[in-house]
Amino acid sequence: MADPAKTEEKRRAWGDEDEEEDSSSVVSSSSVTAASVAAEGMAAEGEASELKKIEELSITEKSRTLDDPEDSEIKAVTSGNTVYEAAVKFEDLNLSQDLIKGLYVEMGFTRPSKIQAVSLPMILTPPYKDLVAQAHNGSGKTTCFVLGMLSRVDPTKEGPQAMCICPTRELAQQNQAVLMRMGKYSGITSMCAIPSESAGYIPVYKRPEVKEHVVIGTPGTIKKLMTGRKLKTGNIKILVFDEADHMLAEGGFKDDSERIMKDIRKESGGCQVLLFSATFNETVKAFVSNVVRDGNQIFVKKEDLTLEKVKQYKVKCYRDRERPDERLKIEVIKKILEYGQKVGQTIIFVRTKESARNLHKQLSSEGYECTSIQGALVIEDRDKIIKEFKDGLTQVLITTDLLARGFDQAQVNLVVNHDLPVNYESYRRGSPEPDCEVYLHRVGRTGRFGRKGAVFNLLGSRDDEALLEMIENHFQHKIPMVDNGQNDDSIVNAIKDAGLL
Repeated sequence: MADPAKTEEKRRAWGDEDEEEDSSSVVSSSSVTAASVAAEGMAAEGEASELKKIEELSITEKSRTLDDPEDSEIKAVTSGNTVYEAAVKFEDLNLSQDLIKGLYVEMGFTRPSKIQAVSLPMILTPPYKDLVAQAHNGSGKTTCFVLGMLSRVDPTKEGPQAMCICPTRELAQQNQAVLMRMGKYSGITSMCAIPSESAGYIPVYKRPEVKEHVVIGTPGTIKKLMTGRKLKTGNIKILVFDEADHMLAEGGFKDDSERIMKDIRKESGGCQVLLFSATFNETVKAFVSNVVRDGNQIFVKKEDLTLEKVKQYKVKCYRDRERPDERLKIEVIKKILEYGQKVGQTIIFVRTKESARNLHKQLSSEGYECTSIQGALVIEDRDKIIKEFKDGLTQVLITTDLLARGFDQAQVNLVVNHDLPVNYESYRRGSPEPDCEVYLHRVGRTGRFGRKGAVFNLLGSRDDEALLEMIENHFQHKIPMVDNGQNDDSIVNAIKDAGLL
């Protein structure tokens, strides 16, 4: 078992991501029923100037009528001479009838979102260029790469043909659940390569060879299976990195991700690589440009990243200039929950594992039903807590940044930042700086797919005020202050202003 302290040091982060490189891991599998061969995608080739290496994607007027939750400008840049036309309806994508049925019947979709309309033709059109795609949280990114994987699989042939790498087991499980629903009628099978409890651990050398069509998992487990020759990659046609900025950032999973990508490209003779995330900082963008040298790109402007449907507020929770008032934070949270439980579910973000435990204990002692999750919990408990929240059995979930990325629960209407996200390295240096990317991901846990939501940032000190001001400047978005809850109307008025009451 790897030393947790060393693991955290290696990542140079708050250390709650679920990677188990040296710990027990197991592969769970499941299959999708029915039969039919998935389509190999569109084949729309067009003329373009040979002198023009990079050309702007032209979105036809008919696609501009899409009524999407996101109103930001999407910049799409294509490489080479392939011309793409945005998809107005899923039938425009030349998908198999089994996948079309999955989209309409199982997923309940009516038409593509803006990011889907632009990115899916890029993913599904030969010669299957690599793609780096950045778009809003809750805009439908998961559908883009899941549909991309399903469309490239031939269910009549055995073995892995598509792979998705995720930073946490929770996100891997969530993505597999989407794939199973969307591909229900396709006959495509899938497996989730994630760690399990020690009691269920099976050494890699004792496991059977992977036969499923799609593999979704965390990098440590997938790397073990590949190294142990239990996961053959010679027929992989498409490789996806979800939350790609985190997967390829220094201190994250960069080494394993690079190795997996390099080995698959070598074994398969070249496969399509898709990098999806809501955020890409400049360092990661520079690295990605080397990894994907001849691919397409989709980005949104930085100032458009905060979802317009989500109202953000700040609440001053200290009286003394020097000392945080933890009790005042608790009182504000209680006031938020009093009204929040009437409108949906709430996620409360804290910075450390200890903070998660302490806040859970405090709220529970005062009669509030809540659960908490953080990286130190055993896997069985993590799965149980997530399932209860997903099933709506619990209304309030306290978490570290373990669930800041990719966690999708439509009923979440409120997010509370008990602690603002801080860059770990800057914190160690004694000059804390905000982690604006993590802040954006936290905000994205509410307001999914254009639904309304509200975010309350609790300021426990003047330093917190300075941190939030830096976040405001980064996104060029001013966040209004609301009373700290002593006035009974302040919190409820803010929730009403967000359109939730």
